[in-house]
Amino acid sequence: MSTTPSLRERLRRVRMDVTPLRESRDFRLLFTAGTVFYLGGMVSYVAIPFQVYDMTGSNFLVGAIGLVELVPLIVFGLYGGALADHVDRRRLLVGSGLAQLVLMAVLAGNAFRAEPSLPLLFVVAALLAATSSLQRPSREALEPRTVRHDQITAANALSSFGMQVGVLLGPAIGGVLIAWVGIGWCFVVDVVALAVACALYAAMRPYPHRGETTPPSLRGIAEGWRYAVGRRDLLGTYLVDIAAMLLAMPIVLFPALAAEVFERPELLGLLYSAETVGALLATALSGWTSRVHHHGRAIVIAAAAYGACIALAGLAPSFGVALVCFAMAGAADMISAVFRGTVWNQTIPEHMRGRLAGIEMLSYSVGPLGGQVRAGFVADAWSVRGSIVSGGVACVGGVLLTAALLRDFWSYDNRTDVHAIAERERRGAET
Repeated sequence: MSTTPSLRERLRRVRMDVTPLRESRDFRLLFTAGTVFYLGGMVSYVAIPFQVYDMTGSNFLVGAIGLVELVPLIVFGLYGGALADHVDRRRLLVGSGLAQLVLMAVLAGNAFRAEPSLPLLFVVAALLAATSSLQRPSREALEPRTVRHDQITAANALSSFGMQVGVLLGPAIGGVLIAWVGIGWCFVVDVVALAVACALYAAMRPYPHRGETTPPSLRGIAEGWRYAVGRRDLLGTYLVDIAAMLLAMPIVLFPALAAEVFERPELLGLLYSAETVGALLATALSGWTSRVHHHGRAIVIAAAAYGACIALAGLAPSFGVALVCFAMAGAADMISAVFRGTVWNQTIPEHMRGRLAGIEMLSYSVGPLGGQVRAGFVADAWSVRGSIVSGGVACVGGVLLTAALLRDFWSYDNRTDVHAIAERERRGAET
């Protein structure tokens, strides 16, 4: 009798594991709320810079939106993480979500005015960055408690899938709304999405902290940083992510790549969506990830593959080949993200999870901002292709150097790691 698995069996092994959605009501609520939240957020993500450009015609002022959002992102991301380790995370999700709803309603009202206020738009953009940064650590810290310990990898993949759906569909919906009914309706859609998300968060059961908590303070934030840096396996996940985002983030070059290099400006939108499509495909076929135990090696290989694909995209002889390379890069980056999230959620103690989530948020939020500056500077000093290729190659080098210097990161195995064992035993004692 043949032991070769059938095609159906092979597909079953790689398709996305939806067990957390079937078994956990609260994970379903968290997943749905997160997907709706990202979908609405990406609609307004398109609308805000478009409104600034429509009002001023200034590319500098469009870029200045990112500058006014940077400080609130850093400050409130760290504070939000510390707050998440002290207060009820579900209540923080609802409260910060309602604050975002009010701010988005202000943007909608401003957009429907005959002469919208530009200063008000910038102030609200900064406040939205602050409230969003307060919320995100709680959402990420709460997710592991809604599923069994052995379902964390599958839950990470599902959450990433929902986020990527929002990232892919949100800008398209925003573009259609701007063209057909106006900017204000983009903000109205986000208001509705935030209302739905808040209702879903409120429907979750309470998740009180276990044991004594640390009130938010600079000392508590510093304690989180010392813990993150002191664990070389965690440090490796942060450095790999920063290497990928800082060195190989080519998005700012897409307009020049489409218009000047390939002379196909009408296809620019495909460049923006290619990595997201690749990420969606990777998560749809992520069933195998739950059977991997050497997460450090998986992160290194996936992140290096991301850099290599970016470099190949810079060398691509045609637009179609570049598109495929960017899609492959998006798939590799998503696999790296799934395993990074698994290491974080399977090993970080409950009382530290919020603060570490705040640090994680900075690693994948600030990196792209610096990456855009690097990519633009190198492109102006050298060439668009040179910037993309050099960034990809530098990413591969940075990832491999991190693996070489942090051997605990490279050799991480969730079956033998002391932190993973401790968390697994603690979760097992609770059931």
